[in-house]
Amino acid sequence: MLSYDAVLVAGFGGPEKHDDVMPFLENVTRGRGVPRERLLGVAEHYYHFDGKSPINDQTLALVTALRSVVPMPVYWGNRNWDPFLADTVRQMKADGVQRAVALATSAFSSYSGCRQYRENIADARAEAGEGAPEIDKIPPYWRHTGFLDAMADRVREAKAQVGDGAELIFTAHSIPLSMASTSRYEEQLREASGLICTQLGQTEWSLAWQSRSGPPAQPWLEPDISDFLRGRKDQARPVVIAPLGFLSDHIEVLWDLDNEARETCEELGTPMARAGTVGTHPLFIAGLRELILSPFAACAEGCCPRPMARPVK
Repeated sequence: MLSYDAVLVAGFGGPEKHDDVMPFLENVTRGRGVPRERLLGVAEHYYHFDGKSPINDQTLALVTALRSVVPMPVYWGNRNWDPFLADTVRQMKADGVQRAVALATSAFSSYSGCRQYRENIADARAEAGEGAPEIDKIPPYWRHTGFLDAMADRVREAKAQVGDGAELIFTAHSIPLSMASTSRYEEQLREASGLICTQLGQTEWSLAWQSRSGPPAQPWLEPDISDFLRGRKDQARPVVIAPLGFLSDHIEVLWDLDNEARETCEELGTPMARAGTVGTHPLFIAGLRELILSPFAACAEGCCPRPMARPVK
């Protein structure tokens, strides 16, 4: 069993104020040929919240919770905004960290949700130079009971708002089919949905997608959550929408579900409750502690290869 002397939480990052939004989006999409018009459209989602994404505060809350349950320092670095991974790894080197375990803020497999974090960490170590700590990333942890139990509890809370007869719809970030074909992303989400419903004693559920971006001609996972809602036969039946593919209630959850999906439901006359993400649920934090302190097998070297196109988050 390898011995670790620190934890690195690898996050996505987000803007803190209005002037950060476009530089942040340019960081996210650098080298991907995303039209500026598309960036300006996504920027409006952030401007709706005064330019500040809640994701940094939410990641810090996760880091704080982990610091209270693991017996080693917990560091935090983002791949798209301050604190950047490279700066964090330099600090870890200066602090004498020899070997760290990394936890990405993404529970499922895909290039952007898993392998890209490994690449970002490798780049950060290269920037830190000789003496940078060895860093091993925990594989996707969607099947861990801490994650599944916490999500089941969030769904129970939402169901209590609209009644047991509500239709349950899980959602996750849509990705290009080229990316979906190189990982078990969709398969894992479907399996996780079924496992959660087993806990809830529920056999009926659906999976829809959100946050699609990219050119219209590029095929992505479908249906979009709003299209799914419009296609239901019984619009009067309440729905519970559960953002299974996200760890915290950041902009995509707040905009795509609490804003756009809720507007669709109001238009259709559909009662809606939105389940919370796992966030810092005690069951999830306990599960992460177990993952950090237990032996694990690293991801296969060739897992989740880079696709031809990547999504805008």
